[in-house]
Amino acid sequence: MPTPCSAAPRPPAPRSSSTSRTRTTAVAASLAAIRRATSGASAAMIPGHEAPSIHHRRRCMKTLTLIDGQEVAAIGQGTWHLGERPGERKREVAALREGIELGMTLIDTAEMYAEEVVGAAIAGCREGVFLVSKVYPHNASRKGLPAACERSLRRLGCETIDLYLLHWQGRYPLEETIEAFERLRDQGKILRWGVSNFDLGDMYELDGSACAANQVMYNLEERGIEYDLLPWCQERGMPVMAYCPVGQGGRLLRHPALGEIAARHDASSAQVALAWLLEQGVIAIPKAVTSAHIRQNAAAADLELSADDLRALDQAFPPPTRKRNLAIV
Repeated sequence: MPTPCSAAPRPPAPRSSSTSRTRTTAVAASLAAIRRATSGASAAMIPGHEAPSIHHRRRCMKTLTLIDGQEVAAIGQGTWHLGERPGERKREVAALREGIELGMTLIDTAEMYAEEVVGAAIAGCREGVFLVSKVYPHNASRKGLPAACERSLRRLGCETIDLYLLHWQGRYPLEETIEAFERLRDQGKILRWGVSNFDLGDMYELDGSACAANQVMYNLEERGIEYDLLPWCQERGMPVMAYCPVGQGGRLLRHPALGEIAARHDASSAQVALAWLLEQGVIAIPKAVTSAHIRQNAAAADLELSADDLRALDQAFPPPTRKRNLAIV
């Protein structure tokens, strides 16, 4: 099977110096709210747990711009498998908050996982977070989708989802799902809608629509989307979000090519894999639950790969020369 809020930020007006100052002030206020919450007030959200502490603040994070002008963090936070072990809740909430503090303000979740954990993590700082969630295909009908959205909003403890994705294509006609998405957007329940696990043939059905993003599996081992899907999306200004950005099971990170490049940059193999994705112009959503991995993920945005590095990665992981089936987990 595929895997992979309080008021939310609204689509921005054309930029001006005052708009930039306002945005900076809002984000700073949200980060301050996180620090205040983690100093004690947030403990009430998780009975019996001390409030998490957040350190290592980054001043900035690379961003990508959506078609409506909204800027989002180029490295966000994935949450697959979070929330499955109640004893880990405190640690998971603290991890997401530290990631926000480090600039990874895009958080990806879904109705099938982690929404309650995400809701606890963003409480008190919703305006500084770009929230992505996903709906099951079997709920993507004219009646089912609004009900699923309301359930997600309750679990997230918020009023609006910034980007609401169809998790993968199911039995309901896309035009019916799009109609339901548009109604939710008109009602202010979501600000944008998009899709996940859609290959190029699926995307043709959405050409000319308001689809804001496509989230797919993409990493150095799985480069198939570069043959046709990625160029198609980029030509239309539609961001691609990469889940499983450092592969699965650790095999990618053990590859000697990544290790050699990482050693040259005093970095980790995971940072090289993430930096490579940013070179492709996509949004990466790695998951981490330890402070060390969170800081490494955030710092990957500062890693500049050389032309020699990129050539070495192409030799080790050749780009596709023919159409491949879309990788899905």
